[in-house]
Amino acid sequence: MPVEKAAIVGAGIAGLTTALSFARRGIACDIFEEARELTEVGAGLQISPNASRILADLDVLPALEAVWTEPERIALVSGTSLRQIAHVPVGPFARERWGAPYGVLHRATLQKTLIEAVEANSICSIYLDHPIRPDIRETLRHAGGMGYDLIVGADGVWSNIRAEVSGSPLPGFSGNVAWRFTIPQAGAPDWLPLDQVTAFLGPSTHLVAYPLKDNDSINLVAIASGIGAGQMWDAKASEAQHRMLVTQFSAWDSRISRLLADTDAATFWPLYQASTGRWQNGKDVVLIGDAAHAMMPFAAQGAAMAIEDAFLLAEKVHRAPSLPRALSDFEAERKARAARVRSRGAFNRFAYHARGPIRIGRDLVLALKPPRSLAADLDWLYGYRAS
Repeated sequence: MPVEKAAIVGAGIAGLTTALSFARRGIACDIFEEARELTEVGAGLQISPNASRILADLDVLPALEAVWTEPERIALVSGTSLRQIAHVPVGPFARERWGAPYGVLHRATLQKTLIEAVEANSICSIYLDHPIRPDIRETLRHAGGMGYDLIVGADGVWSNIRAEVSGSPLPGFSGNVAWRFTIPQAGAPDWLPLDQVTAFLGPSTHLVAYPLKDNDSINLVAIASGIGAGQMWDAKASEAQHRMLVTQFSAWDSRISRLLADTDAATFWPLYQASTGRWQNGKDVVLIGDAAHAMMPFAAQGAAMAIEDAFLLAEKVHRAPSLPRALSDFEAERKARAARVRSRGAFNRFAYHARGPIRIGRDLVLALKPPRSLAADLDWLYGYRAS
């Protein structure tokens, strides 16, 4: 085994899952996080079968299943008429077809579960209030009291570890922004079903809604074209940003427009993505998750890709005859996978935000496809097994 102990920079979903994946293979890990306490921003999260399968292998899925919701379907609905266009069955169907569940939950619930699993593992440690800046090896040696065989950059789209990889990806504003908020399930309108993920589609905009059993709310994410806001990730929407939300969705069904206008708790997130580039330095540093391939949420795969990265990296390191070989194999396999998922997201964006005749054609094509046929189109995504 070429690695005995790894340093992981970042204690988000990517970093925590990496630690558990390495520990499963007997590789000790120290996680370094610059925040003084682990608090999770954001709201809801969709965990598709390709990710839940891995969480099962890491023995954290049962704790999530106890508190999450397994929606019956993913429904595509017109944002202007509230007419259902098509749906993909999940619920029991997902377990039968892809061998793992499709669940929705609050992001904080997943992070809390991962943290508890890491803290309970005797060969994993978390160091808070430890920013890692160049020279990273000296900083890590001072912080952890030792050198590390491998350094994993799981520090997000604004990664500092990228500087250690020549030709690494660069972050850039996507031209899209998201407004995220929740509303209580009690008294929710009947056009927001509690048994499904609903993607409302509209011209240059879309809105995703689904129930969160772990805090009795409905998660809503509205996405539209917008203006960048620097390195801001999560901030209460200003009055101007709220007006932008209302304007972007003003042509939608009045019930949706009214709901968006009435919310006073939305957060405003400019959406950034990473360009192509190298993910590893050929020696002892590798990037994963958003640090390597931050992408738009149009395929709902951001967390799933980080979880896949973490698990496969551990498998490659465990099995490869050398660390450089492990990192090279990991990069090659994951780049191809991430590119395909990114392409699917770009296709979804085109379809979700279609206008005019293209929108009419989209609706006709989707209406003619049986739900099981739409599900079969996702076999490559949801049936993936990292090994």
